[in-house]
Amino acid sequence: MALLRTRNRGRSRTRESHPPSRSAREERTRRAAPQPPIVELEDASVVYPGGHMGLDRVSLQVERGEFMFLVGPTGCGKSTFIKLLIREVELASGGLWIAGRDVVSLPADRTPFLRRRIGTVFQDFKLLPNRTVFDNVAYALQVTGGTRSDIRRKVPEILRLVGLADKTRNYPDELSGGEQQRVSVARAFVNHPPLLLADEPTGNLDPETSIGIMQLLYRINRTGTTVLVATHDREMVDKMRRRVVALHEGRVVRDQAAGLYTDDENTKEFALRMRAEMGVGDEGQTNGDSH
Repeated sequence: MALLRTRNRGRSRTRESHPPSRSAREERTRRAAPQPPIVELEDASVVYPGGHMGLDRVSLQVERGEFMFLVGPTGCGKSTFIKLLIREVELASGGLWIAGRDVVSLPADRTPFLRRRIGTVFQDFKLLPNRTVFDNVAYALQVTGGTRSDIRRKVPEILRLVGLADKTRNYPDELSGGEQQRVSVARAFVNHPPLLLADEPTGNLDPETSIGIMQLLYRINRTGTTVLVATHDREMVDKMRRRVVALHEGRVVRDQAAGLYTDDENTKEFALRMRAEMGVGDEGQTNGDSH
């Protein structure tokens, strides 16, 4: 009996000291290696027909898991920036990498595969009018080769996330604007892409509905997805205090962590405005008549 125990201990030691497989070593190395930014532009320029500069020598990086706002006046380059990332426009010069992949040298027939890794939310929703809410979201899975079991499992999950579990059989024209945008967000996120782009996602919505959409995008960001929002919504940008990149005539004029929509408000002015909004006086007491 003692001999048997000795053999078992020997076998146990042999298993424990056996070197890890090559695949296990490669996986460990891959996890330990620093990952490239999810988006990287280097002196990137986009020129439209007629010579108009959509982007002018833009250089920036967007790290994995960031939430970033693109702001600026109409025509400043926000939509061009979004279109560039999904390859709807091409670079005239400079470089673009998405998750470390060189997009400039990517063959045209690989563009659909690039887009499958990027979720996109548009201001005008771009829903299929003759398909139900369920089918609109399922379509994003179908074009990426999702199986029927994937669709049956994932679509209800994402519709619960966006608060539309009871609207699966409705058509887009039976929904409010906010609900349609939630369907658009669900469709963009159902594949759990590492990068989600939103081009003026609250542009057609009332303030209260806009808050709900931004809260939804924030929840998605908390899952690890990088979220990039092009917007004119000053109030939302100021409330969320995330990274802000401001564009003007195609150029980056400001890149600020925890920024405001504009940088013309100093710290003291911001503190005074926040106290006023919360009804708090200069001495930290609530404004109003004392009794």
